[in-house]
Amino acid sequence: MRLTAQNLGWSPRRGRAVVSDVNLEVMPGETLGLIGPNGSGKSTLLRLLAGLLRGAVGRVALDGTDLRQMPRRQIAQVMAVVEQHTDTTEALRARDVVELGRTPFLSALSPFSTRDAAIVSDALETVGMIHLADAQWSTLSGGERQRIQIARALAQQPRILLLDEPTNHLDIHHQLALLRLVDDLPVTVVIALHDLNQAMGCDRLAVMEGGRMVALGPPAEVLTPDRLHSIFRIDSHRLTDPTDAATIFRFLPLEKTA
Repeated sequence: MRLTAQNLGWSPRRGRAVVSDVNLEVMPGETLGLIGPNGSGKSTLLRLLAGLLRGAVGRVALDGTDLRQMPRRQIAQVMAVVEQHTDTTEALRARDVVELGRTPFLSALSPFSTRDAAIVSDALETVGMIHLADAQWSTLSGGERQRIQIARALAQQPRILLLDEPTNHLDIHHQLALLRLVDDLPVTVVIALHDLNQAMGCDRLAVMEGGRMVALGPPAEVLTPDRLHSIFRIDSHRLTDPTDAATIFRFLPLEKTA
């Protein structure tokens, strides 16, 4: 399924634009990484691509159909979103949260079934949380909640998965496991990442600065020392890992390289 954006933008009432003039085509099956400094518009762009912000300008389309012409239920059957901050005051178990991922497929004629329960259990198993399926949401750590939210998205069985800095709150083991999981999924992925070395594993990167997309392409072409210097205000050394020839960066603050 093809996800496209044309002249996409959004600004709060009486405020400056948070995202402006973004044109983007996400290739079916690719993993597109969104990178940029804090406040560059990554999270807002993800919400715009999901059709979650009112007052947006421009157009987002799935296989050529404008999201505004599609019911939310239909969109949720093909697109899942994992936002950076999600919480609830409801007395829910971890399994209850993941079961919400099946909501777009349920109706009076199609109630929650044993098949839905199996999909939920598979999602919990995939993120390594089946042992906490009956735990109360309020007792879970930040990292455990993040993994449950990812399981909820997986329970939607989406064709497009939008993730806003999903490695936040996770220890390094679970960060790497999550990125491996995402890489193995047979879906189109748009993922906002804070760690630039982790971003090197994406098929393409879109660089955001001041609400605009200033670069788009393969990681090795996009993450140049000059761009890292100007946008992230860091100096960098590109290194090659001798074990697998992967490119990694060492970053240095500007004031220490004068």
